[in-house]
Parts: sequence; C-alpha cells; structure tokens
Amino acid sequence: MAMARRQTLVQLSDELLAALDERAGRAGTSRSELIREAIEVYLKQGRDAEIDAAIVDGYTRIPPEDDPWIEAVARESVRRLGPW
Repeated sequence: MAMARRQTLVQLSDELLAALDERAGRAGTSRSELIREAIEVYLKQGRDAEIDAAIVDGYTRIPPEDDPWIEAVARESVRRLGPW
C-alpha cells in the first residue's frame, strides 16, 4: 500500500544536484527516491543514537548490581555460543 506523499521544495547547489543525479543513476533509482531513502537513514541514525544515550544514562544512574548468578549465566551463554 502506497503512503500518501507531499511535495516539498529543497534548494541544492549545482554540485550537490550533480552528485545526487550521478548516484541515483548508478543505483537505478529516481532522485526523489534517493532523497527519501537518505532522509530515512539520517532520521533512523538519530533515533538510534537517542536510544543508545538513554541506555547509557540508565546504566550510569542505576548500575547493575554485582550478582554472581547473573555472571555465571552470562559466562555459560558465551561458552555455549563458542568463539565470536
């Protein structure tokens, strides 16, 4: 199912437009599709960075307790997986 789209105007330099067209040609896609994909990747990276920061913040505020049972289970899991 196609998603509704809205047209927007973006101003690009001649150099950037030429590079964009060259990349789209090599990828066999349209300029618009390449721009959409680039924006999606850029926004996903931002969301991923926010999630990573929240995880680090959580572990910084509330560090995990030293629990020999958890460590033993983790070591056993790594042993079963074998070398990475």
